[in-house]
Amino acid sequence: MILEVIVDISTDNVDRCFDYLGEDVPLGSRVAVEFGKKQLIGFVIGKKETSEFSRLKWARYIDTPISSEQLELLNFMRTAYDLRYIDALRLFVPAKLREEKDPEYSRKYLSVDGARTLEELCATVGSRAPKQLEALKYIAANGGQFLSVLIAKFGASAINGLRGKGVVEESLVHERSTPLGTLSREKKTVTLTPAQADAVRSIEEGEGTFLLHGVTGSGKTEVYETVIEEELKRGKTAIMLVPEISLTPQVLGLFRARFGDSVAILHSGLNASERYDEWKRLRTGEARIAIGARSAIFAPLENIGVIIIDEEHDASYQSENNPRYDTKTVAAYRAHLSGAKLVLGSATPDIETYMRATEGKYHLLTLPERISKYALPEMEIVDMTAEFRSGNRGMFSVTLKEALKETLERGEQAMLFLNRRGFASFIRCKECGYIAKCEDCDISLTYHMSEHELKCHYCGRRYHEITKCPNCGSDQIKQGRIGTEKVVEELKALFTKVRVLRMDRDTTQHKDGYFKILGSFAAHEADVLVGTQMIAKGHDFGNVTLVGILEADAALYFSDYRASERTFQLITQVAGRAGRADKKGRVILQTYAPRHYVFRYGKTYDYVGFFKKEINTRLVTKFPPYTKIVRILISSGDEQDAVDCTRTVYKSIQALERERGKFVYLGAQRSPVTRMNGMVRYQVLMRLAPEQFGLCISDIYAAADAVKPKSGSIFVEINPQSLM
Repeated sequence: MILEVIVDISTDNVDRCFDYLGEDVPLGSRVAVEFGKKQLIGFVIGKKETSEFSRLKWARYIDTPISSEQLELLNFMRTAYDLRYIDALRLFVPAKLREEKDPEYSRKYLSVDGARTLEELCATVGSRAPKQLEALKYIAANGGQFLSVLIAKFGASAINGLRGKGVVEESLVHERSTPLGTLSREKKTVTLTPAQADAVRSIEEGEGTFLLHGVTGSGKTEVYETVIEEELKRGKTAIMLVPEISLTPQVLGLFRARFGDSVAILHSGLNASERYDEWKRLRTGEARIAIGARSAIFAPLENIGVIIIDEEHDASYQSENNPRYDTKTVAAYRAHLSGAKLVLGSATPDIETYMRATEGKYHLLTLPERISKYALPEMEIVDMTAEFRSGNRGMFSVTLKEALKETLERGEQAMLFLNRRGFASFIRCKECGYIAKCEDCDISLTYHMSEHELKCHYCGRRYHEITKCPNCGSDQIKQGRIGTEKVVEELKALFTKVRVLRMDRDTTQHKDGYFKILGSFAAHEADVLVGTQMIAKGHDFGNVTLVGILEADAALYFSDYRASERTFQLITQVAGRAGRADKKGRVILQTYAPRHYVFRYGKTYDYVGFFKKEINTRLVTKFPPYTKIVRILISSGDEQDAVDCTRTVYKSIQALERERGKFVYLGAQRSPVTRMNGMVRYQVLMRLAPEQFGLCISDIYAAADAVKPKSGSIFVEINPQSLM
């Protein structure tokens, strides 16, 4: 049998099948092959009887980790996103399966000899060896233990003595890693509200895609759990996606309480052993529910009954690194392959998603009220220009300061939201106007006071703190827009005894960083949680009665057609963290543009009103969902090379436009962030009508694939989350 094998090398030169001799193994099998002078892992994606090549090498079968359904999904993604075979294949298998050695590292395990009673075993050991007797009784009481643990506890001499006397049995055991195994599992009995029950019934009796539009705190998670429970009763499996790793522990705790060890977790924060163990539990059927961020859509489950995407509007569901893909599109195709239902949930749905629901392409289900006795918290909008005119130069309005004081006096908690980490987002010389920028990227450096460093938030490069201007020598250094670090400092200056936690990318870099911060706040070990958008999504803290939103208009004026939508989503989501239990909530939103329509609709949580306004603007300006944005991004270490590649691609796209009809927009220019990671960046940007997109996208991919920068990359993005 001739096997068509993709080898585990991610380069364009080997992005094709190689013929090997082998047994008639299933498609999706993992094989060990000799490639050149190297021993590599490969994946079988095709079979045939003959080959045009002679003297073929042998592919040794290892196992079959990828199902036929997953291969169909893989082929769909390759076509839809122009991916290399191996880059797509790697999404479906954990890293430990990309090497030939046994991924299940085993350790020696000792248990007592089952053929004799404990009294007989103790007699064999003898009373003159008290340490050995103590160890033997410990092993018996615990049903066995790993050798390394026993040696650490009782010493090598005692344990080797037991082994020598033949009173213990040895075996090799794989110790399974359980991510977040210490999570509490408090099971709650919940009675569905009529609206929740209607939503569950509609999903169970229907088919296709459902949009569950429920206000924050309306009990969407309970609907998800009930639907999954019904699917499990039918012998099905389920996938539950959340947008951020920080949400996974909370959701995992709820699901483990209800479904026990049937739940497995998959996300990028797991180490290699944890990810393999969770993957295997799903693959073998030991676990039937996969929970995680976007990578969990590739969980090795069969017979899927439902796929749920919570906070479906979130930008993190679109992968912006290789391999690039849109999770919602992939989920829809996987649901189609398995005959599963797809449930999209959000308090602030993506504009395109909601439009499809209003057009009848999706089933629209609504949860218009909170399940707690309190309605959505009242939102107060504070005009910061008026504060400035009245002499308040601080970051906190008088209203917010008073509200914080009252909240702390009552022993309640508050959350302060600012979508900018660090201490100051730029450093400027007041004398000459110099702004400190990254040498590799075309953006300003952010000052981090706790580390006395300047950091580039694009490439991660660090620089020493500046005390004098390197351009003119002046010591008149001004700190620019505030970040979360500065908020914490100001808060502690106002309230000297306040306990504050900060949650942003800097404080959650270490493993389980999210879990520890959120756990501490939930345990009331802090009075105020300050954070970026990480704190806006899905968290449920019963003692939080105040939410403060600082610089709510910060993202409104980005050169992004989604700026208003994202601002509305953020303020609605973060406001929803207040008053979720039996205490009334309050939200104070600070802005320099109080009359902007985003805040007018946001104040009353009027998503439908905002949608009607926004969709009309998109129609008039010809932006998605009425068009598709396609960007070809070219980067090179040499600017002339980037220019030449851009010119070549642009001419190819111009020829395509002449052939297929005029595009809504076509242009070529430098990328707004011209330098990143030392590479010069140019782009070809186009907007296409939906019918044009389907006709042209494969040719656009071909035009990009035909150009190879000397030292860089070129790739195509569809409706990218950022055009920077």
